Amino acid sequence: MRALLSKAPGGPETLELTESPDPVPAKGQVLVAVKACAINYPDVLIIEDKYQFKPQRPFAPGGEIAGVIEALGEGVTDWQVGDRAMGVIGHGGLATKIATEPQRLYRLPEDRSFAEGAALILTYATTIHALLDRGRLAEGQSLLVLGAAGGVGLAAIELGKAYGARVVAAVSSEEKAAAAKAAGADETILYGRAPFDKDQSKALAEQFKAAGGRGGFDVIYDPVGGDYAEPALRSIAWEGRYLVVGFPAGIPKLPLNLTLLKSCDVCGVFWGAFAARDPQANAAHVDTLFRLWREGRIAPRVTETFAFERGGDAIAKMAARGAIGKLVVEVG
Repeated sequence: MRALLSKAPGGPETLELTESPDPVPAKGQVLVAVKACAINYPDVLIIEDKYQFKPQRPFAPGGEIAGVIEALGEGVTDWQVGDRAMGVIGHGGLATKIATEPQRLYRLPEDRSFAEGAALILTYATTIHALLDRGRLAEGQSLLVLGAAGGVGLAAIELGKAYGARVVAAVSSEEKAAAAKAAGADETILYGRAPFDKDQSKALAEQFKAAGGRGGFDVIYDPVGGDYAEPALRSIAWEGRYLVVGFPAGIPKLPLNLTLLKSCDVCGVFWGAFAARDPQANAAHVDTLFRLWREGRIAPRVTETFAFERGGDAIAKMAARGAIGKLVVEVG
């Protein structure tokens, strides 16, 4: 098989295209011929040793795949050779073949492409857990989405609308605002590039407050962090929920007096740990996502595909925060 391997900590330019023997599925595993691998922000962090999980090197990044079952390990009965599969595997997706546990996989519908399948689960499962379990989003409430043109941002817009919320999308360019509007956002806000000085931070807070109206935002979905966090928090409603999803702009420090003044919650969102601790609840969410996908109420937006040899370029574009929607590497 071929793989793009991380052999030492560093950026995407350090990945090496290698050849090695095909993996053999162990007992209880399946072998997947990978056709597509979606790129997510954890892929930026994991090769730099900045992610919460640090795989033993050498390893291939790429945590979200779609492909075809090629072989079955002993004891596997729920899958057959030739079945189309999609799922979240943690890492290893930037390889032409991977042995993994079938519990990590879902059946890819025949009418969906491998690129679509690779781009669905991680962003949408993270977001439905965030909005419903952590954010307790209800019909008629207001939702502010930061970084709204990225994969999780567009997922938050679609799911927010699916659950009857008014959605305001905050983005950094007109092109990204158009993508947010196309996903269903009721309103968009353009913000500048951090870092912000005190006056710029105050001005952004006023933008958020104006969009939130007199009552403020019931739920704020933040996959960005950095200097955007405090201005957003200042626009939260009484007993609102601030969802901490990611930090591509840096890890913020929030003034806790704001949480007292608004009696609001700051809620961490760690979908991987949730899925491991409560697999039944996660499975129910995934069933809901497949239903919404069939109904056309959500749809992963694959905006750019990369040849396998250019997988590092896809990670570099994600690191530069230049992605709109999902970036997918065509592996097989």
